[in-house]
Amino acid sequence: MKYIGLESQVSADPAEILQAEGLILPGVGAFGQAMAELKARKLVPVIQEAAQQTPLLGVCLGMQLLLEGSMEYGFTEGLGLIEGICERIPAEKTMPVPHMGWNQLLVTKDTPLTATINEEYVYFVHSYYTDCDPDAIDALTQYSIKLPAMISQGQVYGVQFHPEKSGPAGLALLERFKKVVVA
Repeated sequence: MKYIGLESQVSADPAEILQAEGLILPGVGAFGQAMAELKARKLVPVIQEAAQQTPLLGVCLGMQLLLEGSMEYGFTEGLGLIEGICERIPAEKTMPVPHMGWNQLLVTKDTPLTATINEEYVYFVHSYYTDCDPDAIDALTQYSIKLPAMISQGQVYGVQFHPEKSGPAGLALLERFKKVVVA
């Protein structure tokens, strides 16, 4: 975050999370394990409360955690900040799962984060997608099916791709999130 001029801090301290000007919920791994860790640290209600007043960006698994739940290894309840469930990406012979690589974005809704990102290529690594209300989808990408690449509801945003690995397009997205946070 220093690259875009923001100070950042990794924290599991509820007071720090509730006082933050903006939050990023990252994630790599399995939905169930991530939720178990958030529950063990008693962070689920803290994140839910913070999201009512603080801009939040979920990245990759962090985006999936924003939903009501996931079907990865059986149903696991999520944070419930955006209506929807994570489902496994359908595999095809030429499109194996996990979905790994560069794909083009198709913006479907104007938000503070979608400006200038339409038709940009970004980097994905995931096996599950967010099956959510079309009104929550900000951008799609095509793989074996059209996959939500960006979602939002209010000040809660999610990106399925990794902005930190997506070159100039990813850095521009983080700059736009910075503008949401410091607005």
